[in-house]
Amino acid sequence: MAVRTTYAAVALIVEVDAEISTDLAPFIEVASQMVTDICTDYDPAYDATKLELIERWLAAHFYAIRDQRRDMEKAETVSRSFQYKVDLALDQTIYGQQAKIIDHLGGLAALDGRVKRGKARVTPGVTWAGTTDWDEDA
Repeated sequence: MAVRTTYAAVALIVEVDAEISTDLAPFIEVASQMVTDICTDYDPAYDATKLELIERWLAAHFYAIRDQRRDMEKAETVSRSFQYKVDLALDQTIYGQQAKIIDHLGGLAALDGRVKRGKARVTPGVTWAGTTDWDEDA
């Protein structure tokens, strides 16, 4: 699997907690696999630059699901709130929403729609490649 983006590129768009030194590799790997499976299979017209951008924002999306982004902090009477949206699929974070926008050919939007409609699973099927006279000796 060819990973297109880097830790540094993802860290530029999502605030990574330096004290924890979070490893973004798992998030980049899943984003890379999705871009390969979804985007390149959906339309071969994607160029390398566009695929890297989509992968970068998807990696940020998966990271933000695990480590929710702070929306507001307050010093006195200590208060803290997080960016959180109850939604499905890529609309759960601002990063997933941006990945769909960057994907101008629509591969991610198509997947997102199938997930929301509960149709994201692949239905197995069988194709017969023989003859209709299958019970006759050749």
